[in-house]
Amino acid sequence: MTELELMEELGRGNYGTVKKVLHRPTNTVMAMKEIRLELEESKLNAIIMELDILHRAVAPEIVEFYGAFFIESCVYYCMEYMDAGSLDRLCGAGVPDPVLARITHAMVRGLHFLKDDLQIIHRDVKPTNVLVNRKGEVKLCDFGVSGQLEKSLAKTNIGCQSYMAPERIQGESQNNLGTYTVASDVWSLGLSMIEMALGKYPYPPETYANVFAQLTAIVHGPPPELPPGYSQETEDFVALCLRKDPAQRPTYAELLEQPFLVNDKSREVDMVGWVANAIEHRDTHRTVSSSQTDAPPAVAND
Repeated sequence: MTELELMEELGRGNYGTVKKVLHRPTNTVMAMKEIRLELEESKLNAIIMELDILHRAVAPEIVEFYGAFFIESCVYYCMEYMDAGSLDRLCGAGVPDPVLARITHAMVRGLHFLKDDLQIIHRDVKPTNVLVNRKGEVKLCDFGVSGQLEKSLAKTNIGCQSYMAPERIQGESQNNLGTYTVASDVWSLGLSMIEMALGKYPYPPETYANVFAQLTAIVHGPPPELPPGYSQETEDFVALCLRKDPAQRPTYAELLEQPFLVNDKSREVDMVGWVANAIEHRDTHRTVSSSQTDAPPAVAND
């Protein structure tokens, strides 16, 4: 910690914070994530082993991991700083078809690498865990460590967004967890694509009476669909990911052979321009929201 200069806070959650830091010895800007732990020694050892895997997960579609250290009941790990932030904050204006293909292609390549090269299943695929930089690069983060520290269903409350596949929701509600497979992450990928296209989470909690109604809709209702304006290739790809029967969902290798991603290889996409516009939209929206928050309420007790 003495080698790090704290610059600014990037995010805060139930389990800790993410801060932008400067590593003085190497003059490298990093993102440092703090996770508060109250675990017995065996679980700490498991996390150390997992962090070692993160250190070996080197691929263009994976956020670079620099290392980790412990201080008392906290683990800190340092990773590549992605200066455009997480994808969930960049898709407020929606994501056009070619950009959606480019982002999805990077996600599938990253997930395929983790599974085939390191035998890791991400388990927490969602826009929050996809980071972007101003160069237009798209990279996965948060696989295997912090995601596994949180119990997805037990921590769910009204307003929480669930990217769990229907079979996972059913399994957890029946305490029958079974074996987590790639198919569950493929569902989460499809749901993330819908969110990018809509610019919002596809199962908005405000439309359900409670969280159980929301989860019931995910399990038993029809899967969400893309809004108008996307190609047939895109619609077909999303429909494959969101098949209710996990046995019918494609593998990553099969997804990479779909026309939606094959055609992306030969297409020119201005990712730098899209990121710049997405950041401008995000910051403008944030400024408007802030000014509305600062305005005096119409009714004092409202």
